[in-house]
Amino acid sequence: MKPINLLSIGIASDHAGFELKSTLVKFLENRGSVVYDYGTHSPQSVDYPDFAHPLASAVESGACDYGVAICGSGNGINMSVNHHKDIRGALCWLPELAKLARQHNDANILSLPARFISQDTAVEIVKTFFSTDFEGGRHQKRIEKIDFDEISSLC
Repeated sequence: MKPINLLSIGIASDHAGFELKSTLVKFLENRGSVVYDYGTHSPQSVDYPDFAHPLASAVESGACDYGVAICGSGNGINMSVNHHKDIRGALCWLPELAKLARQHNDANILSLPARFISQDTAVEIVKTFFSTDFEGGRHQKRIEKIDFDEISSLC
């Protein structure tokens, strides 16, 4: 993985994640990352898929190296990004989960539950996610089986 200061990172949230997103944008920019903010841009109620899909498309196309997706529970926005081919969104609420998501699953979008973690914990999760490399090896074949087209012959 590139050093965090060389990454282009897309970030998106709904209203519940707006405050945490603002904190993480500042943190990532201060670390030297190029950050693309896909919204929302206020705490007014919105629908998370409206922001998740543009973020996932940007990561999918290579416009961003990685993404961070945030909503209240982290579940809805994570489900939305995972509907995109080649996106491996991981819902993490502890740094250890972020480390495993990168090492074992080659996660490319980190999803966070804004209503269940502190800003300090979120920063630690982000640091861990972006400083951990995919291990490859035995995990690579599992990654290849995530795509429905790849496993349809196994069913």
